[in-house]
Amino acid sequence: MTKRLLHALVFSGALTLLPVVPAVFLPRQEANPAVENRIGATETTVSTEVREIVEKPDAARTCYRVYRCATGEIEEIPVREYVLGAVAAEMPVSFEPEALKAQAVAAHTYAERQCLAAAGREELQGADFSDDPAKFQAFLTEDELRERWGTHYDCYREKLSTAVDEVVEELLTYEDEPIIAAFHAMSTGRTESAANVWGSEVAYLQPADSPADENAPQYEEQVRFSPDKTGDLLRSTHPALDLSGEPSGWFGVPSCSDSGTVLSIPVADGLFTGQELRSLFDLRSAAFTVTFEDGAFVFTTHGFGHDVGMSQYGANAMALEGKSYREILAHYYTGAELVEE
Repeated sequence: MTKRLLHALVFSGALTLLPVVPAVFLPRQEANPAVENRIGATETTVSTEVREIVEKPDAARTCYRVYRCATGEIEEIPVREYVLGAVAAEMPVSFEPEALKAQAVAAHTYAERQCLAAAGREELQGADFSDDPAKFQAFLTEDELRERWGTHYDCYREKLSTAVDEVVEELLTYEDEPIIAAFHAMSTGRTESAANVWGSEVAYLQPADSPADENAPQYEEQVRFSPDKTGDLLRSTHPALDLSGEPSGWFGVPSCSDSGTVLSIPVADGLFTGQELRSLFDLRSAAFTVTFEDGAFVFTTHGFGHDVGMSQYGANAMALEGKSYREILAHYYTGAELVEE
């Protein structure tokens, strides 16, 4: 990739509307029910803030400087080991190899873009990014993987290493810049545009059909809230909201995107975005309906995550159909180019 100046849009924690570590995890991986392996543990987020312009290095990086939250120290982690640990933290190793490869490319691209946007981040103390899943991509060390995988460590490590090694030199780019490689656990059956979720149009983050997601575990979930709890949550961000009417009439008819995301919804005398309510009520997605039943509000969600970019369950379904990681990435990141670093 040629040397050039980048205006780096970063995945910071600035998008507070999206919980990065969901409160509800998906089922344990199929290959070994005794081993917990979360999917969608991190949702990549986008900030519209433009960071200081930084210059790309002349040569490919060999290590990333990662601020380790547990120790407060900065560790230099080889690129391959970082990508492997990030994929292991984000996607069950029981998924198909082509899906793991797609996740590896996304994880690598994410890290590269973070490096280019790292200038001026005093809180990182000189690191490229941290292992804090509330702000950056999740990552597991070899010791953490041994603990997670137990007696399956050797076979899981071999499977994941084989997938990572085939793609570790590749990145997704758009106009010669590493892309915002957003991903999520499962869509509503159709992914969402960045504009509808984060308010900024991104050429390669456009809606894409992902029908297999509708058959994913916990695709539809319900949570209930009492009127008192609902009122407290709503007023936590809109203190002047008038909730004097009957609770059954608090929520109006939402405006939704073609992908099912709630763009806005009237609540009493106020107006909320779907992302606001997702954050307030800790919902699995902003694609939801709300009803009043038996004296309680029932939120029914579809999918899991912000719905932008690659659906991880969708990627695995495509791999099961015989699609390659290249086809998966091309499907979810419209117009992005896969290049060797």
